[in-house]
Amino acid sequence: PDLYADELRAAAATRLGVPESCIATGCGSDDVLDSTYRACGGSPASWIAVAVPTFSRALPLAQMNGMRARAVPWSDALSDPERLLEGSPALVYVCRPNNPTGGLAPSAWVEALLEAAGEGGPLVLLDEAYVDFGGDTFAARAADHPRLLVSRTLSKAFGLAGLRVGYSVAAPPTALEVEKSRGPYKVSRLAAEAAAAALTDADGWVERTVAECVENRSRAHTGLTERGLDPLPSWANFILFRSPTGNARTDALRMRARGVAARPFPGDMPDGSDALRVTIAPREMMERFFTALDGCRAAPGGEA
Repeated sequence: PDLYADELRAAAATRLGVPESCIATGCGSDDVLDSTYRACGGSPASWIAVAVPTFSRALPLAQMNGMRARAVPWSDALSDPERLLEGSPALVYVCRPNNPTGGLAPSAWVEALLEAAGEGGPLVLLDEAYVDFGGDTFAARAADHPRLLVSRTLSKAFGLAGLRVGYSVAAPPTALEVEKSRGPYKVSRLAAEAAAAALTDADGWVERTVAECVENRSRAHTGLTERGLDPLPSWANFILFRSPTGNARTDALRMRARGVAARPFPGDMPDGSDALRVTIAPREMMERFFTALDGCRAAPGGEA
């Protein structure tokens, strides 16, 4: 394969309208995050601030790269973005749209965070894994901002999770540091060529897939609301909602026994109660989900 997946870098740059020198690639966006952490580490004193709850790998990646981590509740961070800058971290991680809640931090909030960080502040890592399903992207902004990096993936809207392809957008000096931290030959030739073809997207199939997902997401939100399960507004391809029994793990097992996977998130509702997350699927599969969900709620004595 190419040292740094040049064909993929070119396709990503063309799609986003940024210079190719702003793109760094990786074996999935996890690899891009890992490389960014490593590039920002440098010393045992380096640490990262993370708005939580969020992507489950955000905090472990810090430990794996010898960095300390400080978790800041989203409610605190949204009320004052400077809460993420306390103590002068080397890196600030923000998932937008957020995983697992689906929430979207306002654009003005991101701008306020960048302004507060200043030219000599931490690098702000904006994880846009789900941005195709809702919200505005900061990719073009990252191309000429010295303290912003945006990570993207082909695992969600493009449906290529098995190929493990991700990339980031940042000012050329930052992109170079990420590339140096991850090393060459990470993306296989087959994966790079397939991803480049998908990014070119001549037939518009990604847009059609996203449109179907957004429509089904709205329908699912209505169905969960009608059942009194308090679904959170989502700009991603999933919805987080209240555990029907108050025990997310029990509910997930009940759903699995009925052939449907719903991921448990204990304590991740805004009030601290248990939640489940359902990924939005084609309409027929969502109907199966609701049938299984209704069956779980009606199960006597908590039996699966």
